[in-house]
Amino acid sequence: MAKKTQEGRIVRISGPVIEADGMRGAKMYDVVRVGEENLIGEIIRLNKDNAIIQVYEDTVGLKPGEKVVTTGMPLSVELGPGLLTNIYDGIQRPLPAIMDKTGDFISRGVEAYAIDRKKKWHFKPTAKAGDKVEGCDVLGEVKETSIITHRIIVPPDISGKILKIEKEGEYTVENDIAIISTDDGDIKLQMMQRWPVRKPRPVAKKLDPTLPLITGQRVVDTFFPVAKGGTAAIPGGFGTGKTVMLHQLAKWSDAQVVIYVGCGERGNEMTDVLREFPELEDPKSGEPLMNRTVLIANTSNMPVAARDASVYTAITIAEYYRDMGYDVALMADSTSRLAEAMREISGRLEEMPGEEGYPAYLASRLAEFYERAGRVKLLGSKDKEGSVSVVGAVSPPGGDFSEPVAQNTLRIVKVFWALDVDLADRRHFPSINWLKSYSLYLDEIQTWWKKEIGEEWLKLRNKAMALLQKESELQEIVKLVGPDALPPKERGLLESARMIREDFLQQSAFHEVDTFCPGKKQYEMLRLILKFSDQLQDAVSKNVHMDDIIKMKAHENLARMKTVPNKQFEKKFQEIEKEIDKEFISLIKGGK
Repeated sequence: MAKKTQEGRIVRISGPVIEADGMRGAKMYDVVRVGEENLIGEIIRLNKDNAIIQVYEDTVGLKPGEKVVTTGMPLSVELGPGLLTNIYDGIQRPLPAIMDKTGDFISRGVEAYAIDRKKKWHFKPTAKAGDKVEGCDVLGEVKETSIITHRIIVPPDISGKILKIEKEGEYTVENDIAIISTDDGDIKLQMMQRWPVRKPRPVAKKLDPTLPLITGQRVVDTFFPVAKGGTAAIPGGFGTGKTVMLHQLAKWSDAQVVIYVGCGERGNEMTDVLREFPELEDPKSGEPLMNRTVLIANTSNMPVAARDASVYTAITIAEYYRDMGYDVALMADSTSRLAEAMREISGRLEEMPGEEGYPAYLASRLAEFYERAGRVKLLGSKDKEGSVSVVGAVSPPGGDFSEPVAQNTLRIVKVFWALDVDLADRRHFPSINWLKSYSLYLDEIQTWWKKEIGEEWLKLRNKAMALLQKESELQEIVKLVGPDALPPKERGLLESARMIREDFLQQSAFHEVDTFCPGKKQYEMLRLILKFSDQLQDAVSKNVHMDDIIKMKAHENLARMKTVPNKQFEKKFQEIEKEIDKEFISLIKGGK
């Protein structure tokens, strides 16, 4: 049904913000077309027939008096087969299709369908005529990529009885595949649907975050875990490894679909992502990683207003795949650039600034984005679950965590991975500071770890954290007198903490084995290091010299555990454990 359009005129221009009058009848968040080139904008404030519009394209050359036409529709994304493997800008225009039209630089006002209208997909119905269906029930399936089966679902706001469904065959996303009889009449459904980006897709119920999102990163999974449907932030200064960390999570986390949004990042960083992701191999299937990934590129030289749209576009696509029953991970790099865009728009609107010039509503806008994460029971007649986990990078100027974006993010998210400049300078990666970071999911997910991995998981984790805390307290004394002046017990404690830091927490993203560490291997590594630590303390109390302990073969083998192939570690670790017992017995006998 065609929407009624309303035409007004530009009366004021201030960068990406324009003011238009004659807009009576327009609604908040309606998409508008601005000027002769039909630039895309969105109404963000209304006063009688006067509208304030943020424009998602460059406004250079616009002049007062040019037309502004409302489409009568909110900013929406197209959802259907063809999203995966694609690269979009902040308002879901496919960049490869735009490049074919305009060359390397995006021309203003250019339009391209988000989903290819001509491509035919092999549709296989799973429902039949006469079935009663509700929102999010599956009508059929399409093999979108070699990894992901795209489930064609009923839009959340529709329920009724299937009058007709097409037989198995090749269809475009615009072909009618089903007719549903509803209380409001018969509705034709296609494989593609649209959804407003600012409106969360409805769910039946939010579930407790009791399942961990396994990432294969030891410092994350064992020390500061995130749950499926959880929220996490990675704040850190320049060069601390935020982007590499997000790449690792995108590649290795046990989410089935990954949405990666570069929000206001430098062009070269986004270029690395665009080049690397198509070449990366999905470790689980051996297929290209892009076959389960959607990239949304919004670089720092693109119009700032589009940063706001890019995160909403990303979270809406993530919710769509969640509604199919998938676990989705969304990586946002970085929410600081989103906040900077808010600050600029707020300044153009002449609003009263808050702390450091950011708008007073900064916290509520960030919360609006993060709260759309969650593990949920889906709508529909069948009992299905899905999840969206959100990980946002924060780029505080100078690595200062007391600035407003980092502080407001800290209040919202449940996991805080604080990247440390000093650790990065020492080449300790991931440079997550174990004394500043935390996870509020430990209690919820410990049941899963105890059942699936090891009974003593939380006990080992807390014991290791206590050792690192004691090491931090001893560091001041060590700086004054040196480690050799400490009593043997304290020297043993320092050595145990060093092993946890270097042999467990340090992990190479570029080593073919160490890049991913399974949960069971993490558990056994930490258990053996702490067993060695206990026996070390016992040995020094029986007058065994620290130098003799450090020379042990088992001590050297513990340092090499991380590079033991993941399929062979159980046998190798059993040998190391026997070696620890044998060598300590020998040393204690010799000490006597």
